[in-house]
Amino acid sequence: MDYRPRPDDIRFLLGVLGAGDQLRTLPAFAEVDDALAGQVLDEAGKFVADVIAPLNRSGDEIGCSFEAGTVTTPPGFRDAYQAFQQAGWPALSADQAHGGQGLPAVLEAVLYEWLSAANQGFTMAPGLLHGAYDCLKHHGSPELKAAYLHEIATGQWLATMCLTEAHAGSDLGLVRTRAVPQADGSLRVSGSKIFISGGEHDLTDNIVHLVLCRLPDAPPGPKGLSLALVPKQLPNGQRNAAFCDRIEDKMGLHASPTCAMRFEDAQGWLVGEPGRGLHAMFVMMNSARLHVALQGIGLLDAAWQKADAYAAERRQMKAPGHTGAEPSLIAEHPAIARILATQRAWIDGARLLAYRTGLMLDVARHDANPKARASAQRWCALVTPVLKAACTQQGFDGASACLQVFGGHGYVREWGIEQNLRDVRVAMVYEGTNEIQAIDLLVRKVLPDGGADFSAMLVELRSELDASRDHDADAQRRLAQLRYLATGVALAAKAQPALAYEVADDFLRVTALALLAWSWARIEAKAPDGARWAQPAAALRRWVLPEFDMRLAMVKRASEAVALAGAA
Repeated sequence: MDYRPRPDDIRFLLGVLGAGDQLRTLPAFAEVDDALAGQVLDEAGKFVADVIAPLNRSGDEIGCSFEAGTVTTPPGFRDAYQAFQQAGWPALSADQAHGGQGLPAVLEAVLYEWLSAANQGFTMAPGLLHGAYDCLKHHGSPELKAAYLHEIATGQWLATMCLTEAHAGSDLGLVRTRAVPQADGSLRVSGSKIFISGGEHDLTDNIVHLVLCRLPDAPPGPKGLSLALVPKQLPNGQRNAAFCDRIEDKMGLHASPTCAMRFEDAQGWLVGEPGRGLHAMFVMMNSARLHVALQGIGLLDAAWQKADAYAAERRQMKAPGHTGAEPSLIAEHPAIARILATQRAWIDGARLLAYRTGLMLDVARHDANPKARASAQRWCALVTPVLKAACTQQGFDGASACLQVFGGHGYVREWGIEQNLRDVRVAMVYEGTNEIQAIDLLVRKVLPDGGADFSAMLVELRSELDASRDHDADAQRRLAQLRYLATGVALAAKAQPALAYEVADDFLRVTALALLAWSWARIEAKAPDGARWAQPAAALRRWVLPEFDMRLAMVKRASEAVALAGAA
């Protein structure tokens, strides 16, 4: 079953957030009314369903081929990408001055969620355009912007992010790729990179590689890294010395070429300041991390759609209370109903958080009020690692649960659910493993100021709820508990710094669950009557939120143990 976007669900969630009213306060989007946003969603849904989704199965089964340094994508992918590019979908939120559509980031977030759900192998190709665009826009020289920004914004040329080396995974300070300055202001880049999505393909004539490298005499470690733009095709039309040595044979994402790249005195140009490569690259990585979170949500929704449709047709045994002559639909069995409603609770709640993050990106970029921009930037900094880790974890766990609905049929290729499980697994690994996200949240963002920014965000979220409603009051309680937990961990970590690294995963998880409770409190306040929203809301309280208390207790006890040891 091909994935089908459901724009009405998205309209409702954007309405819960008051997205239209927020966007109209920003001068850049004064003309983006609900009708225009709705039209964009409708057209995006049709394109994804009619053009991209039908290529998912064949792309997975045929995969990419590699011969003598050349990569060929599965049949239909080049034509689909050309249609995607010509319709103006790439980098939807890029400035109109650079050939983009100038639309809100939140609409781009929805588009890429749907693309991931429909065909993640295809989506890997344009998936880094938004990040490459932002990186070059903020850190590129005027000459580089003139030469490359329009082509990246419009998707005429695709882009890569070349970080990882065989010996340097999460520890980017070990990167060895060298860049030697030339008299004409260019660089000569030499080194090898692995796990480069779309490092070589036949979708576009040129590929723009953003390569993390080290200039001569640069100090060791991450502070010595610079960023270079290295194109496949040079401005004079000649082929650059950037080569694909192989493509990986992977668990999933067969339609996306994951390349081992070799640069042999390839010509490139510095992006940003020397020794500030990670600073420039993180603009791209932070944007990518939100989109990886959306991959988790999208692929979970794709798995849920398959499981929900199967459960509505398959009959097995009789469910409790069933009086008919025929066996029950398996959707009527409590165990299956629980699986479906629980995953729906995660999908809808996580969507609201991801879309709020898209809105905050718009506010951070375009609001004239410095306080509003600072608040939006705080939200994005604190919530992006939570979304990346929690949504990809649930994407995998939830897809596995949806496979369970099929029984043995889910384990064979016929129904397609096993592909969702294979494709989503890598999202927990790339763009910074989920463990790195947890450390980023707690060690790098919560602890340095004693939890002050984190606390301010939670207070702001509590203020948006109505304590007179039971679900709002419950969400407020959890946010308050999380706030006190952060203070306790900050105090304990001063005495035992290793504690923060030990409890980081649990702290991120309890944060995700508190945010999910807040998200559903907002949804329930505006949801119409009926099973569509009532069933996942009930599942959230029964089967999801009890984990909050468990994780809270785990982190709290670890912090208290440090305090007791210090007192002794």
